[in-house]
Amino acid sequence: MLKRVFVAPDAGRLRLRSAVRAVLGVGLAVALCGLAGHSLVAAITGGLAALLALFTVTDSTVRGQAVSTALLPVIGFPVLALAAVLHDQPVARDVAFIAIVGAGVYARRWGPRGHALGVFAFMTFFATQFLHTVPRQLPELYAAVLLSLLASSAVRFGLWCYERRIAPAVVPAPPGGSGLARATTRQAIQAMAGAAFALLAGQLLSEQRWYWAVGATWWVFVNTASRGETLVRSFRRLLGTVIGIAVGAVVAIPLHGAALPSAVLVAVCVFGIFYTAAVSYTWMMLSVTVMAGLLYGLLGVLDPGLLALRVAETGVGALGAVLAVLFVLPITTHATTDAWIERALRCVHACTAEATARLAGEETADPAPRVAELELLLGRVRLSLAPLLHPLNPLRHRKARARQVMTYLDDCAAQVRGLAEVAADPAASHDARLTAACQRVETVVGALFAPGAEPGVTSAAPAAAPHHHPGAERALAHLHGLESALTALAQPVRSSPRAPFAAS
Repeated sequence: MLKRVFVAPDAGRLRLRSAVRAVLGVGLAVALCGLAGHSLVAAITGGLAALLALFTVTDSTVRGQAVSTALLPVIGFPVLALAAVLHDQPVARDVAFIAIVGAGVYARRWGPRGHALGVFAFMTFFATQFLHTVPRQLPELYAAVLLSLLASSAVRFGLWCYERRIAPAVVPAPPGGSGLARATTRQAIQAMAGAAFALLAGQLLSEQRWYWAVGATWWVFVNTASRGETLVRSFRRLLGTVIGIAVGAVVAIPLHGAALPSAVLVAVCVFGIFYTAAVSYTWMMLSVTVMAGLLYGLLGVLDPGLLALRVAETGVGALGAVLAVLFVLPITTHATTDAWIERALRCVHACTAEATARLAGEETADPAPRVAELELLLGRVRLSLAPLLHPLNPLRHRKARARQVMTYLDDCAAQVRGLAEVAADPAASHDARLTAACQRVETVVGALFAPGAEPGVTSAAPAAAPHHHPGAERALAHLHGLESALTALAQPVRSSPRAPFAAS
């Protein structure tokens, strides 16, 4: 786990840039709240708003990010008012909280913006429970949130907008469907069921800190798409919380709420959240847990009993998520993985077609965007396969099949990248054999998902002619390698997930 976090590749140092910028943005937001004379509760609310704006807004363009950030208070302020008004009405408050959980998950169908607004709505309601917000505090909290969002936006879009120099990434949308066949609909119902269980069980543990259980259920559902992903994420959340509680007991309790060292350590935790989020959910939760302990210390309520209660509430919340994904409209890992694999393979074919057209002389054809999309789709396939590849997975046949699928998909991606590099060579000339090879790739991709079809290498690559351009020869080699990898992929993709694994 340590190696995955600190040795994991950081292309363009994007994780490092994001983490440093988050510290600057959140730090500036809290500092301005202090200079404006806001209370500690308002400063914490503003700092959380800045953190969420920097963490959850992930639109593919800078303009889109700015629009999503501007919409955060439009969603957050009504939720903040609702939570404050219902502070002394537990039944109505609980019903509203569960409804916001469902709406927040359902909003993911509208892509990154829906996801960001859903998270912000949930965390706004959550924060009011954490800080015991009442209606008379609303004007100050609104001012703190607006000031903090302006501060974090000034850092993100003005001081250090490194995204302007990076080609926008096309985030793959989740598989479609309608009604209960749509993943976001099923997950919204699951999340509401899990949150309801967590809320009731959490209140049995503590009438004051029950909301931690609901928060645990919510964050387990974020960025998951199947039963397996949710189970793994539940385990990692609980593990990160337990380790974070141990660290907090050593670090946060001895500080006794001292402002300056607590603020420095909160900044370290913010850095840790952003730097580790993409590579280790466990480490991210460790940072979140330590930060929460430090905030409790600043509020003057931190003690060992509270930390122990946090572990119990997190366990209850994780259990609620597990029960929900197992028994309420379950979305199987196999079905989710198949959907992402099919999208990745369709993209492989699209990349091939663009590269071949470019080699044939079509100047408008460009495989580069498709290659970038393929990399994102492969990342999503890896995420969906992660439960099957987890060390604790006892199903060795499914683990071996998943490992083979990922190996062949990586091979396909390598061949596609090589083909795109050849196509980018202006000296590469048209060769009639490229069209035939591309057609064979299309046939294999189609056969992978056609009922009853048997994918296979239809023919070997034609022998090289003595006067053909070297670029065409390299392209043919990549196409033939791609065809072979796709054909080998047929066995693990088309076989039943419960059938004995047959290595090939």
